Amino acid sequence: MTLKSAVVIRHVHFEDLGTFAAPLRRAGYDIKYRDVGTEDFLNFVPDAPDLLIVLGGPIGAYEDLTYPFLQREVEVVRARLKTARPTLGICLGAQLIARASGAKVFPTGAKEIGFDPISLNEAGRASPLRHLERVPMLHWHGDTYDLPTGATLLASTSRNVQQAFSIGSNILGLQFHPEADAGAAFERWLVGHACELAAAKIDIGKLRNDAAEFGATLAVAAEAMITEWLEQVHAD
Repeated sequence: MTLKSAVVIRHVHFEDLGTFAAPLRRAGYDIKYRDVGTEDFLNFVPDAPDLLIVLGGPIGAYEDLTYPFLQREVEVVRARLKTARPTLGICLGAQLIARASGAKVFPTGAKEIGFDPISLNEAGRASPLRHLERVPMLHWHGDTYDLPTGATLLASTSRNVQQAFSIGSNILGLQFHPEADAGAAFERWLVGHACELAAAKIDIGKLRNDAAEFGATLAVAAEAMITEWLEQVHAD
């Protein structure tokens, strides 16, 4: 069987594909991570991979002066959008898709960190995100974005209207983290983001307990969602 190619842009090592990895492999994808800090990080033809996934990270999608690689990353995503090649963005990744689409990305002034359900609209309930309804999702961001022109809003929370959007059938942006492995691996998030959690006065004990309570349900829902989405983009 010929495997399909999935290139995954990873900004911090512990924010990986998590529970999405196994469904991707089952769907026939050969996964290749491209990590910030390696020389060939963004040295690939943007349209070459069958699927591009842009993961999260604790920086702003607009911080080009501090992180110059963001300019090239936006160019890569923009090239994918022009040809509607299958592309998934999670958290920072969704914000980079929004920026590449010409929308504004900006700070909200407050952190949204913790497990809470998303509210799906009619379009969201008709999409693969329907599997996530009423399931507490992991939120971990302080930025948001304007809905890109031509995009369809899929989900919101009481704190942020923009939580998920699609552009056609092949482009999906998720502001939250359905992929997060909320099992033992979740401790890496707590350590890796220790400074941010302390500054935002987040109760780490509650966050850890919520991960233990909701992690298994989240994993099942997330697998169903990504599996259906991959079937959809494969059909296109």
